[in-house]
Amino acid sequence: MTATSETTASRSVTSKDPTTDKGPGRLLAVVLTAQFMAMLDLFIVNVAAPTIRAELGASAAGLQLIVAGYTISYAVLLVAGARLGGVFGHGRAHLAGLAVFTAASLACGLASGEGQLIAFRVIQGAGAAVMIPQVLSLIQQHFTGAARVRAIGAYSAVLAVGAAAGQVVGGVLVSADLFGAGWRPVFLVNVPIGLALLWLGVRVLPGEPRTGRARQEARARGFDPVGLVVLAAGVTLLTVPLVLGQELGWPDWTWISLLACAAVLTGFVLYETKLAARGGAPLIAPRVLRLPGISLAALRILLVMAANAGFLFTLTLHLQGGLGYSALRSGLMCAPTAVVFGAAGLTWRRWPAGLRRALVPGGFVLMAAGAALVGLALRSGGGGGAVLYAGFLLMGAGMALAFSPNLAGALANVRPQDAADASGVLVTVTQLGQVIGVATVGTLYLNRLAVPGPHASGEALWVCELVLAGAACVGAAAGFVRRRRPERTAAG
Repeated sequence: MTATSETTASRSVTSKDPTTDKGPGRLLAVVLTAQFMAMLDLFIVNVAAPTIRAELGASAAGLQLIVAGYTISYAVLLVAGARLGGVFGHGRAHLAGLAVFTAASLACGLASGEGQLIAFRVIQGAGAAVMIPQVLSLIQQHFTGAARVRAIGAYSAVLAVGAAAGQVVGGVLVSADLFGAGWRPVFLVNVPIGLALLWLGVRVLPGEPRTGRARQEARARGFDPVGLVVLAAGVTLLTVPLVLGQELGWPDWTWISLLACAAVLTGFVLYETKLAARGGAPLIAPRVLRLPGISLAALRILLVMAANAGFLFTLTLHLQGGLGYSALRSGLMCAPTAVVFGAAGLTWRRWPAGLRRALVPGGFVLMAAGAALVGLALRSGGGGGAVLYAGFLLMGAGMALAFSPNLAGALANVRPQDAADASGVLVTVTQLGQVIGVATVGTLYLNRLAVPGPHASGEALWVCELVLAGAACVGAAAGFVRRRRPERTAAG
């Protein structure tokens, strides 16, 4: 009788699961559109920054905070956002984050001063930090086998297209000056999209994916407030100097902050390990980092995202600042990289099985070749010609092959109860990679740019592309590392 009741309850829950009624395809469409919108906001403001500064009279540091406030709060709160999904349900957390993101976008578009815009950008990033980690977790829970691989391929494509589209869409909106609103449409465009996604999400996303013991265990784990505070402090100490250091001339506090970051993150690892050993509930369970392939995948993802962000950032600086191209033209020039990234990310699983083991290292090799070609084509200060576009195509294909199969392989064997933690770790690494890429490669470019002009800018870009090619070679070496089989490890 008890078994019958449990079976009936289970059927009842299943029949109410929106993903059963509406289909997982609709779920994927909703969460990936939200993912795209959040990615767009990472890059769209870069194009609008000069107009924002002129209209609001923002200081140089204030403008940096307007651009970076979103990134900083996003990076700091990602792991906490992933835990919220584990406790309250990934569907509910995604919708809550989407609501905050949409409301903050409206507030940004209506801001009347520099301080208001900075504050609303921070809130916008916090909403994204709750919304975005749920995407991978929902894919993990509602897709299996080949369907999961396809979903992760679509997720990877959205990451790339969002980065390039941010610059294109930003250029279009700022140039159009809709209703005389200047820069404001770059934020207000999120409002109707966000409202539509909320309306659809309530009907498509699961309200509470966890039932029974799994739900009780997730809620019993809580938030690990000490771990949350220590991790947030460590990520803040890393991201703030990386984002603001170049603009402020790398004052002493930036270097002190980076040194303190290393100490704080070391303390975080030690605390989490001891907490797990005592039977507590750490913010990031050490077992997640020991899952097959997770640590190596995190390194590869960090390298790919750092290369992607550094490549796009310095290329945009060169095209707009060095060559004098418009924001729209420079954004459109980046489009081939995003298109090829998306195409390769969605189709690699159809390639012969014998080639798949070589996809990740091969992708990094293509990245290295692409970066070298782009740097060589633009080194003299000219337009680049066919060689430039060959480099764009190689970069796009290489980043897709280094990222998508790597992410799919890392998450292939993650248990549903570990999905939130694993997704939080990998999404945080993705975001930190972008921050590190912009900060390090961008700083290298600006420091090498001794005098303005196409030739000097091309030489600075050439050095940056060589560094990116070197980073890709490191990724290729890491790609050849094979996971040790558990039985061989046990055998010693």
